[in-house]
Amino acid sequence: MDFLELAKSRYSCRAFTDRPIEDEKLAKLIEAARIAPTGKNNQPQRIYILKSEDAIEKINSICKCIFGAKTVFMIAVDTDREWKSTYEEGFTSGIEDISIVATHIMLEAKELGLETCWVNAFPQSKAEALFAIPENEKVILLMPVGYPDEAKAAPSPRHEESRDDTEMIQLK
Repeated sequence: MDFLELAKSRYSCRAFTDRPIEDEKLAKLIEAARIAPTGKNNQPQRIYILKSEDAIEKINSICKCIFGAKTVFMIAVDTDREWKSTYEEGFTSGIEDISIVATHIMLEAKELGLETCWVNAFPQSKAEALFAIPENEKVILLMPVGYPDEAKAAPSPRHEESRDDTEMIQLK
């Protein structure tokens, strides 16, 4: 599948099966995250892979958007490692870096026959407390990943909607 086909076929999966992700596939997801480009290659990502029954129970206790997945990537930024601008006070690349890492994971998952969902609808500070995340790390997103429940999982009805190019793109 070429890149545009892959990108168009990826959707936010909201129904997963109990089938575990094979170790080889999990290793490929980790490799996709590892090779993601980051500001000055500082690699500020910290990826917590929630797989144990206890971890899944904890994350389900604070987030209704895990959708039955048995593996959840909890992706945080290490604020000590993120690139900090010397041009603009307070500007850092951490969230952008984490976004690139997460996108690599999502697209590799799709290539492997898995689905994902990018989740921001949860209390990040509660997740940090529940999982004893160090103070210098900030949880940015959760990403349930696994095999889609074919009977229930489907792209959103808005999946193929786009704004008109004239609204999105400005040539100067």
